[in-house]
Amino acid sequence: MSSRQDLLQAFDTLLAPERFKDYGPNGLQVEGRAEVRRIVSGVTASRALIEAAVARQADAVFVHHGLFWRGQDGRVTGWMKQRLALLLAHDINLFAYHLPLDAHPELGNNAQLGRRLALQADSRFGEQDLGFLGGRADGTAFADSQALAAHVEGVLGRKVTCVPGASGPLRRIAWCTGGAQSYFEDAIAAGAQAFLTGEISEPQAHYARECGVTYVACGHHATERYGAPAVAAHVAAQLGLQHEFVDVDNPA
Repeated sequence: MSSRQDLLQAFDTLLAPERFKDYGPNGLQVEGRAEVRRIVSGVTASRALIEAAVARQADAVFVHHGLFWRGQDGRVTGWMKQRLALLLAHDINLFAYHLPLDAHPELGNNAQLGRRLALQADSRFGEQDLGFLGGRADGTAFADSQALAAHVEGVLGRKVTCVPGASGPLRRIAWCTGGAQSYFEDAIAAGAQAFLTGEISEPQAHYARECGVTYVACGHHATERYGAPAVAAHVAAQLGLQHEFVDVDNPA
């Protein structure tokens, strides 16, 4: 057992949210019971995840995508009312960390995705240094864009959208999880031969073809399902708490 405040301090110490300019509040978003024994982690504070936490008698939920965002309609109706009602009725704490969870050098979304794809970063790029840049951990190159896409599909277990750049081997790979389309130009400027992220918008296909840098959209949820359980498991072990990751399926 641990206190809510000790759990918050452990998350804040690890993720250093004060370092980031973010799109919503990081840390404790909904206050629940004071004592915590069990944490459920997930990508998004959806009703399905909260219901799973209730079923598992969790005292706290830890997510990447919380409930509150800049510019949001402040009314507590519809889906927001339903999610809050579940949390409050069952006295469950909600902890959410957005950019700090992306950025952590070992346990964050980018680091954990790189680990699974056997990529090793040697530098950072982009706003707030969120993007990772490096190559295959074994020092080899991907034969071409198709080989890179096939590798990612095999690891993530889903189809990707690949816009090939120049032909030939790919050694310098950049990646940034989630909706990081806007980081593509920074990745190109940093010397990447390919860029991996969650989503693609209309301009990126043209940039890939015109600049000769491969773009691979791997799925927003698919790229961000590794950081939350890594951080929650680390902190749970540190404080002697129970932890379970619940992966609510999402095709996005």
